Amino acid sequence: MAHLQENNTSMGTLPLFVGEFIVQNFLSAVTTVLLGSDRGSGKCQRALQQQAAIWQPSEPEHPALFSTYDVLDDECTSPDFWGEPDQVISIEPFTADSGPQHSLGDDADTLDYFRLLFPDSLFEHMVEQTNNYALYRQRRSSRSDAHWHPTDIREIRAYVGLNILMGINQLPDYGMYWASDIFIGNAGFKKTMTARRFEKLNQNLRLCDRGSEPSKGELGYDGLYKIRPLMDMVGNTMWDAYLPNRCLTIDECAIAPKGRFSPTQYMPSKPLRKGLKVWMLCDSRSGYCHRTRIHVGKPSDDLAAAALSHKVVTSLARGLEGRHHHIFMDSFFTSVPLLQHLLHQGLYACGPTNPCRRGYPEALKPRNVGKLAPGEFYQCQHGNLVATITRDAKIVSCVSTNSAPGIVGIGPGKHDVDSSDGDCGLAGLGIPRPLPLLLYQENMKGVDLCDQLRECYQVGRPCKKWWRYFLWFYVNLCIVNAYVVLRESRGGSPPAGFNGKQFTQRHFRIRLLDYDDSQCNQIN
Repeated sequence: MAHLQENNTSMGTLPLFVGEFIVQNFLSAVTTVLLGSDRGSGKCQRALQQQAAIWQPSEPEHPALFSTYDVLDDECTSPDFWGEPDQVISIEPFTADSGPQHSLGDDADTLDYFRLLFPDSLFEHMVEQTNNYALYRQRRSSRSDAHWHPTDIREIRAYVGLNILMGINQLPDYGMYWASDIFIGNAGFKKTMTARRFEKLNQNLRLCDRGSEPSKGELGYDGLYKIRPLMDMVGNTMWDAYLPNRCLTIDECAIAPKGRFSPTQYMPSKPLRKGLKVWMLCDSRSGYCHRTRIHVGKPSDDLAAAALSHKVVTSLARGLEGRHHHIFMDSFFTSVPLLQHLLHQGLYACGPTNPCRRGYPEALKPRNVGKLAPGEFYQCQHGNLVATITRDAKIVSCVSTNSAPGIVGIGPGKHDVDSSDGDCGLAGLGIPRPLPLLLYQENMKGVDLCDQLRECYQVGRPCKKWWRYFLWFYVNLCIVNAYVVLRESRGGSPPAGFNGKQFTQRHFRIRLLDYDDSQCNQIN
């Protein structure tokens, strides 16, 4: 590593290295780089070419991945664990199949792709449980409901379709869609069903058997019982419809509720700071969501937080063992023991971390490093494990198992212009970035891509039931995933019968309304 200089003046006896600002020879510093964006170009791909909870899902737990976090590996805390960043890392190539998995032909329409994620069997389950709950309410109140009659799959699909269209044609109150005012009322809604029928479906819609739901404290109690059938079925379809690409992202998303619910979380780093939290495993390139995990509650201490983060990551990554995926995650999850565990399972990972976490090298903690200049960085290494501290816009500590030590790229920097002569300041030269940070910035975008598609058009209306927010969240997520599958399956070409220039997600959602003229008779 000729262009890196040893610096032991303020770091004790442990040999560390600091990156220089001269980047003409930066490629020679990287010994092995085998990571890049899937089928993409970008900075990481060019480097490749040059260098060649409380609420838990009911998924079966893999014994190897879901081991308890009580017994932590003491090896990473030993004084001689970390050494100089001069070792060649070993990264196995990603060779697994990836992308959409279905047998739909070229004549398939949007509804066919949506059914891959939200099958008719789920609509049939909604019909059964909705009718059962309507009878349950009448038995409990000892009086019949003259305005209710059993629903069927066609009507439930129409009900869901109207909720999807409400996200495109938004009005302050859902009753306004049936208004007599010609400038406000919607003729399509009136033709599909009456406002009273829509209200009755709202009252009785259920996803589970209300009569057999265990009470809190009883054997078999499940905090997510009300949406468990939906989570299980959609979880399987999302996993089967699209095989994961090499680079994956684990991050949280938020659902904005109207009202006060105990599961609501405060997330200061997110655009939506308060909401219902869902962790997601998404494809870094397409934004397709492979798996979700709902969370409520805050860990009681640091050890509980570490155990929770370990459990979330390993549950989301279940089934990927030995396939050599590269997982990018934020600082809540990233730790040395977790990355070691994933590496033993054949999974590579990268992400920022809290330098106070267990296993992070003592020599790289901010109090020992001192003040860093922009682009300056120190690193330690243990096999594939590379710990880095650098200054970008701020001090960043990260740990990775998929990147060799050294500089591989230049960040955009800030282009400060001197008002007196118009020349760019020194910040305009850009900031050298270590490979782990560069890869993280290039690939930590899967959940953000999914959120951008999901938040364009919300599904459903504000309500007083927490589980309904998750119902419409999963319906919306299935729409986004189906749109991604269609887009990649057809290579960007629109489905048959579309005459526009570009087939957008809005067109996809509108075409989901599964009615022909014979089906649009008004339902009372």
